[in-house]
Amino acid sequence: MRYFKTAAGEYGHGDKFLGIRVPVIRQAVRKYKDASLVTAESLLKSEYHEIRLFALLLLVSRYAKSSAEEQDRIYQNYLNNTRHINNWDLVDSSAPRIVGAYLDDKDKSILYQLAGSGSLWQRRIAVMATFHFIGNNKFDDALRIAELLLDDREDLIHKAVGWMLREVGKRDLATEVAFLKAHYKMMPRTMLRYAIEKFSEAQRQRYLKGKA
Repeated sequence: MRYFKTAAGEYGHGDKFLGIRVPVIRQAVRKYKDASLVTAESLLKSEYHEIRLFALLLLVSRYAKSSAEEQDRIYQNYLNNTRHINNWDLVDSSAPRIVGAYLDDKDKSILYQLAGSGSLWQRRIAVMATFHFIGNNKFDDALRIAELLLDDREDLIHKAVGWMLREVGKRDLATEVAFLKAHYKMMPRTMLRYAIEKFSEAQRQRYLKGKA
């Protein structure tokens, strides 16, 4: 509960835990991979964190093997239940593989709506969904959403945006550097540190001192 920041005023306040480790949950997903979507969708509304994680990992597994019609259902149900996808591990393990995968060849305006949401988790879903696009060397939406969230107040958004910028840089360093050149002086410190984590020490210091 300390790890997931559940104290009053913290992002995970009110969440409940059973103490089940992630490898055990993944084993359960493999065991019950044929569970119905109705079951998974019901479990996603559980009050317990690990049960929601199980449901999301089950939906991720089902999505990868589903027909287009079933993928549409999983995606729509995901968006309808973002209030239950309410911690960083729940978002990160599912948003790229469901939201990102679904939108890969579709209109992505929903991501910009989520990026403008008052919900921390919806904003993180928007950021993390772009991981799928980045993996396919499509960077435009990740960079646009990063730009929209430069002045976000939440550290978990700073970390997610910085992480995605770093992933862009792994595939196209020039694209990341161009983005940093335009924005690094106004980026939150955590975001910048995550974005330049793989740079040399000398390069990192130039960015951190505003002299890149």
